[in-house]
Amino acid sequence: MLNPGTLAEAAALLERLGARGLTLATAESCTGGLIAATLTAIAGSSAVVTHGFVTYSNEAKRDVLGVPWGVLEGYGAVSESVARRMAEGALARSGAALAVSCTGIAGPGGATPGKPVGLVHLSVAGRDGAVLTRRCVFPGDRTAVRAATVDTAFAMLRGLV
Repeated sequence: MLNPGTLAEAAALLERLGARGLTLATAESCTGGLIAATLTAIAGSSAVVTHGFVTYSNEAKRDVLGVPWGVLEGYGAVSESVARRMAEGALARSGAALAVSCTGIAGPGGATPGKPVGLVHLSVAGRDGAVLTRRCVFPGDRTAVRAATVDTAFAMLRGLV
């Protein structure tokens, strides 16, 4: 469950985006749609949020968002390159002004050498060509990693807007 502060952040972010006439799409893997769910828990979010893509598998990342198979195989699904391509794919397929993406290992399993539980790559892309990426290793259990990912996505969006 997300804390009330996160919902307040979502409301503030939606207000800020709406005031600037900006729309938003999400492309999520490790959060399974939690970013979009948090935003759309706020009444009136449909004025800003246009699409929410949940692309949990590599095939979904390729088929739905257009992430090239070579990037998925070459860098792995949990990588900056894939996060960036996910955001760019969501932007291209949604028509939104901004897109945010995340891919990571929420745990408790799934870690590999060099990719620990809690590793998340996030990206925000804008129609103006601006792209922000961030690599994070969040502590805690699956719920904590997913909640921290939502909070970081909102912070990145605020930084770009």
